[in-house]
Amino acid sequence: MRRLAGALVAACTLTALCAVPAAAAESPQPPPVSTPPMGWNSWNKFGCDITEQLIRETADAMVSSGMKAAGYQYVNVDDCWAEKNRTPDGKYEPNRTRFPSGIKALADYVHGKGLKLGIYTSAGTETCARTMPGSLDHEEVDAQTFADWGVDYLKYDNCHNQGRPALERYTKMGEALKKTGRPIVYALCEWGENKPWEWGKGAGAQLWRTTGDISDSWGSMTKLLDQQVGLEGYAGPGGWNDPDMLEVGNGGMTDTEYRSHFALWSLLNAPMLAGNDLRSMSDATKKILLNKDLLAVNQDWGGKQGHQVRDDGDTEVWAKPMSDGSDVVVLFNRGGAPATVSATAAEIGAPASSGYRVRDLWTGAETESAGTLRAGLPSHGSATFRVWPSTQPQAAPHTTLSLRSPEYAAADKPFTTTLKVFNDGRTPVRSGTVKLTVGAGWKPDGRTEVRIPAVAPGKSWEQSWTVRPSSPGGDRVEVSGWIDYRTSWGTRSLTANGSAPLVKAPATGTSALSKAAFMTVENGYGPVERGTSNGESGAGDGHKMSIGGVTYEDGLGVHAPSKVRLYLGGGCASFTSSVGVDDEKAGGSVAFEVVGDGKRLANTGVLKRGQAAQKLSVPLSGVQVLDLVVTDGGDGVDSDHADWAGATFTC
Repeated sequence: MRRLAGALVAACTLTALCAVPAAAAESPQPPPVSTPPMGWNSWNKFGCDITEQLIRETADAMVSSGMKAAGYQYVNVDDCWAEKNRTPDGKYEPNRTRFPSGIKALADYVHGKGLKLGIYTSAGTETCARTMPGSLDHEEVDAQTFADWGVDYLKYDNCHNQGRPALERYTKMGEALKKTGRPIVYALCEWGENKPWEWGKGAGAQLWRTTGDISDSWGSMTKLLDQQVGLEGYAGPGGWNDPDMLEVGNGGMTDTEYRSHFALWSLLNAPMLAGNDLRSMSDATKKILLNKDLLAVNQDWGGKQGHQVRDDGDTEVWAKPMSDGSDVVVLFNRGGAPATVSATAAEIGAPASSGYRVRDLWTGAETESAGTLRAGLPSHGSATFRVWPSTQPQAAPHTTLSLRSPEYAAADKPFTTTLKVFNDGRTPVRSGTVKLTVGAGWKPDGRTEVRIPAVAPGKSWEQSWTVRPSSPGGDRVEVSGWIDYRTSWGTRSLTANGSAPLVKAPATGTSALSKAAFMTVENGYGPVERGTSNGESGAGDGHKMSIGGVTYEDGLGVHAPSKVRLYLGGGCASFTSSVGVDDEKAGGSVAFEVVGDGKRLANTGVLKRGQAAQKLSVPLSGVQVLDLVVTDGGDGVDSDHADWAGATFTC
């Protein structure tokens, strides 16, 4: 969950404290779960706004929506469920207003639905929201209380830990849970501070957080994904890496981005804990969360967790072996424009074969390939294929329609777009018709519907169009392609889509950054705020900017990691701002960068809370696209509220 209060974290040093306790190592017990847990957690959507009625309705919805049938079983209550103080005999008391019937009655209700109940506390003196006591030095009484109530899952956070060693605190709770005799899933939420993947299983846990908290943003999700690289060797039955809960359906990302999020978490054998309101899911959200093929990938152990095979910058390849000898690959485009991504069967670890059966795990369509897996992907999109060796072609050739279009479109300039057809199968693609469609206000040169010749195995065909503005409107330009073609297995069709922001150069003169139009925005927690500090949660929750005790009337308030992209069109002269960590939080450290057309123009180094603002004055001659970037200063992002104070650009 979100760390709402500061925590003193003791670094794990090269001492015996970092070793697995001998007793734990010598007498392993059967784990409560052998596959990654699947369920729901209250925090991402509801925070402290929880009641027993909400939890009961969520259990009902888990059944009625089909999630229970798909394998989701844990209904997990996060922070804020208990009274501020313990009872006279030192036990937890459920919040009398929000949980008047108590946790035992709630567990009975959830169990009556054929589901399991999870609960939360912290390995400190208080929980992260500071609404209830933590379990530090109360491990045995709390573990027994949870067992007596019928709890099946414990999320154990890291706030207010008094600087005591993580291994000591987490092992003590692990031993207390074991002592109860009840099989309770033990989830360490230690934020990856002391490499819990190295000692978590020895401490009695079945999963351990490898990262700080997720937020419902593209930048947060991809940051946590990056932190999984190299950890695949620590996961396996009974002990799983946890990159934090799912944000699917909470509204901060597009459905395309949520599909990538879900596919990658499935590949990582991550715990699949939904964090949305199950009572009011859209059809698109249901289709993601109930994708049986991807859930099967998540629950299958083929000897290795999903892992990164290749990183080409904006595009990546991830893969995972399956227990039946097949392999799963995720082709991932994290860039701002459509891209074509490919990998070979050998590259993802598939056994050598003359060909491969390929199943698209989103559409269910099956094709065959001579050895290349390829997909045309929109910005932030992905494709997921499961691949089996196959000696003879048993399906239509693996065919890709690729769309190349710009990352942005200037309202007064033409752009070029290309459609390309790849045949990666072993039989030909015949009698194809390709059609290009561009949004209103734009006109492609030449015919937009064309017949294409047969595309032989291993070959491709392409055509480009110049697209000119006629009367562009709106804030984006939509471009799409379609192909209808014949194979020895019948007629097939494919589509490819792209969307680019419509941009205009800023007006002549000096303009406030807070009034500018943004091409794209990525932000750690909460939205980018215009004219105030970040605030961290909903829009408009910021305050007057203050850096090192000095207040500012205007600017942008962001939260690391953050990137704000603007179109300048080559006609601006300079950018100026006073930058630093806002005073509204007790801590925080960040670094600022100004990047023009991919080249760093200025940077600050690490700035900390309380330091005076640093003045930036950056020449912009000829810069088309400007990125204003804020990164973590190296101590986690919880308090990283950063201000681009008094920011202006002159054109």
